[in-house]
Amino acid sequence: MANAVAREVPHVLRGGRFTVDFEALEAALTPRTRLLVYTSPSNPLGWVATDDEQRKLLEFTRRHDLWLMADEVYERLYYRTESHGEPAPSILRMATRDDAVAVVQSFSKSYCMTGWRVGWLVARKDLAARATQLNEFIISHAPSFGQRAAETALEWGERTVLGLLAGLKENRDFCLAALRKMKGVTVPEPDGAFYLFPRIEAAQDSFAFCKRLLLDTKVGLAPGVAFGAGGEGFVRICYASDRDIVAQAMDRLAAFLS
Repeated sequence: MANAVAREVPHVLRGGRFTVDFEALEAALTPRTRLLVYTSPSNPLGWVATDDEQRKLLEFTRRHDLWLMADEVYERLYYRTESHGEPAPSILRMATRDDAVAVVQSFSKSYCMTGWRVGWLVARKDLAARATQLNEFIISHAPSFGQRAAETALEWGERTVLGLLAGLKENRDFCLAALRKMKGVTVPEPDGAFYLFPRIEAAQDSFAFCKRLLLDTKVGLAPGVAFGAGGEGFVRICYASDRDIVAQAMDRLAAFLS
């Protein structure tokens, strides 16, 4: 990433869901472009790339000789399945061993280990070898107690993950129902993670809107513009909290908007 310049390509809201704007991706390419990064399930959108979108992303990077990096740390927090616990679609299911693909993973979200900084990378052999060298001389390894906790999470944590997922889905559905009753609010239904990203007519300046909301009601939302220019007019709501707190927040937001 040394000397790299990041170019944001916002998702677009079409047909009630966010989607990848492939025309904008093409327009953003330059002779210096080397890497395409995306997050699925997404923070802040809750968007999850469909099989078709992932196939097109892979074809796009193959056609333009680019690396494709997927952040899949919310993989287990996925709702669009008949039974809880199935992971979100992964680009690894489509990529070959020769594809220039790297997938970033972490214990932070699904296993509630935020701040422990334990994760892993799945990548083509040449990148994995170089990453190993960098890791050895910069970090050495994750703390031993963190590795033991991660091992325990994988061995014994499945029931906890399923319970977490069930509670998050209930909170998601509760917030969706509440938001859809509020005037001037458009909210896509997210398929993963624990965020809602509604567009609010009164939040054309999303930073100022969230500041007023916080000062007047003590409800803290993240302004959409914090996630890039494409987020202006939106706010991010995190519903990973107790139901009574989420319910109070929805009531106060509704009163604020009215």
